[in-house]
Amino acid sequence: MSVKDLRGLQLMKALCLEFGPSGCEGRVAKLILENIEGTYDELIPDNMGAVIALVRGSGESSERLMMSCHMDEVGFMVRHIEDNGLIRFSSMMGGDTRIMAGRRVTVGMGDRLVRGVISMKPLHLVTERDASADMDELYIDIGAKDKEEAEKHVHIGDFGTFESDFVRFGENDKFIKAKAIDDRLGCAVMCDMLHALRESGKKLPFDVYFAFTCKEELGLSGARCAAHKIRPTKALVLESTAVGNMHGTPKAKRVAERGEGGVVSIMDRGTIYDRKLTDHILDTAKKHGIPCQIKKFISGGNDAMHIHKEAAGCACAVISAPSCYIHTASNVIAACDYENIYNLALMAVSELEA
Repeated sequence: MSVKDLRGLQLMKALCLEFGPSGCEGRVAKLILENIEGTYDELIPDNMGAVIALVRGSGESSERLMMSCHMDEVGFMVRHIEDNGLIRFSSMMGGDTRIMAGRRVTVGMGDRLVRGVISMKPLHLVTERDASADMDELYIDIGAKDKEEAEKHVHIGDFGTFESDFVRFGENDKFIKAKAIDDRLGCAVMCDMLHALRESGKKLPFDVYFAFTCKEELGLSGARCAAHKIRPTKALVLESTAVGNMHGTPKAKRVAERGEGGVVSIMDRGTIYDRKLTDHILDTAKKHGIPCQIKKFISGGNDAMHIHKEAAGCACAVISAPSCYIHTASNVIAACDYENIYNLALMAVSELEA
């Protein structure tokens, strides 16, 4: 299946453009539910707001496979509104202010959303030009003339995230730029998988739970609760990973390469992955000629950090999308990696023995 034929690539665009920082995943969940209607046997309720779609197996095996991706994106919280209408905020994306100044943002809750721009002290007033700005020096300008006007649109405790276009660029549109590719790509791939399994009519020997989780960017709490409900014996996490392939980066510090397929981890800072399940994914890729690569740097973490410790333990593996500029307004992936990750995940699950 080519990239242009994948319904999920168009879904990924809609998902990336949607507002959904940690704790505000409702709009993303709604899009997912609309897309996967009719593809599952049962929706499992979740108190954290996750979407858990069960596809029942043939009953030959009592094992339970959990597919996991997260719906939330990095963002920030409004903590103060100045008398002049400017908004102070706390970051949920780390303290790297280099990625923030001048960026367009969306702030609010529910249907009460407003646009703004992250701003800071003008350059001619900066005394140490080489120093990065402190978080306390940044503010959001929503165009309000004073605090009273700002409070008509934004309240303390509201959340926000980047506003960014979905852009195809490069020769033959080979790259995609958007916010929230981490992990809306994983969400779109799982939606595509649900459609493919339903259309094939094939019954796997075990039940498969497709869990679109919440709050991954703030401690992986949604995956922990979903796994506690599912009690999986195996899990495959779909995620994005920073590749670190910028010019001048030593080869030993490069995580992966864009355009060379999904990234299969042996370990990261939260999980040592099950070698048997990981080898199955690598063998599947080799068998079907699907590009994939091994993560070459121990860094990061994902939903597997909690899933693998659930109950008596769960065998976990991960396939990540190699992405540049992760946790910024402009994540960049190779379009072909969507196809590669989808094909690998689908084949690995379809050929997984009980």
